[in-house]
Amino acid sequence: MNEVWKKPPVSFEAYQAMVGKEIGVSSWHLIDQNRINVYADVIEDHQFIHVDPERAKKETAFGNTIAHGFLTMSLMSIMSYEVMPVIEGTAMGVNYGFDKLRFLSPVRAGSRVRGRFTLMEAKLRKPKELQSRTNVTVEIEGEDKPALVADWIGLIYFN
Repeated sequence: MNEVWKKPPVSFEAYQAMVGKEIGVSSWHLIDQNRINVYADVIEDHQFIHVDPERAKKETAFGNTIAHGFLTMSLMSIMSYEVMPVIEGTAMGVNYGFDKLRFLSPVRAGSRVRGRFTLMEAKLRKPKELQSRTNVTVEIEGEDKPALVADWIGLIYFN
């Protein structure tokens, strides 16, 4: 079970009061070579910059293999479970997409990343359907520039 479902839920009003505020920062998540390799197998993208450390060291400016951008993006889910609250009466939440997503810096194998979440919008689309928009910055430990920034849209359905 995701950690988010273990936290006490917040009221709809409390959630709306969080708009415009940073909700929190996730823990650090390691992106090691094994994780990159497993992801490469799943999406069938074995470009050498991701899976061949020796060649990446010799032939790229990165000095190492780097994570797929979509791997880094996909970790936003677990990061959000650590940070974002559940609203009372929630039946489920679904990913609705992104208004903006930019990959700003490569994430080198062996790096740790974390997500910083700011709730930007929470509006009812229907009586039992809330659309939320969250600004997410995925930071790389020890780096000034983030791995990515995104405006992430979710739909939350109520019982």
